[in-house]
Amino acid sequence: MADEQAQAAGAAGEPPRQQFTLQRIYTKDLSFESPGTPEVFRKTWKPKVNVDLNTKSNRIDEDGNFEVVVTVTLTTKVEEETAFLVEVQQAGIFTVRGFEGETLRQVLATACPNVLFPYARETIDNLCVKGGFPPVMLAPVNFEALYQQALANSQSEGQNGAAEAATSH
Repeated sequence: MADEQAQAAGAAGEPPRQQFTLQRIYTKDLSFESPGTPEVFRKTWKPKVNVDLNTKSNRIDEDGNFEVVVTVTLTTKVEEETAFLVEVQQAGIFTVRGFEGETLRQVLATACPNVLFPYARETIDNLCVKGGFPPVMLAPVNFEALYQQALANSQSEGQNGAAEAATSH
């Protein structure tokens, strides 16, 4: 019925209605390593934590379904020795229709990761505790700000590239 309405709207010259629906959430990949155990448990727990965050998306069919993957890699060191390393790829299938171009890219880079990230946070925390380490409470992430920053960086790189190309001739 919704498809019939969308087709009728398209035939009437109206823009298609926007749709954003979560279809499924799943863990795509998971890794926990603690190469320094059991020795690391005898050291004073003053960890140095590094968090890497990455997102990617790809269209999986012509019906507006996309897979979005949030990858979080957490490396924790104590006295320069790796205490543990966790990598989680939290994924979801989203139906995103009625969005085009930059707006579609923005939805895939912000709204979808906002849904997925809490699941990745919980998985990381559980893995660390089950690995014998203190809980890890990752701070929430502002994916909108990250998207805007990446957009600004790519625009400035594009301008720098154009300026370099203009001056190299």
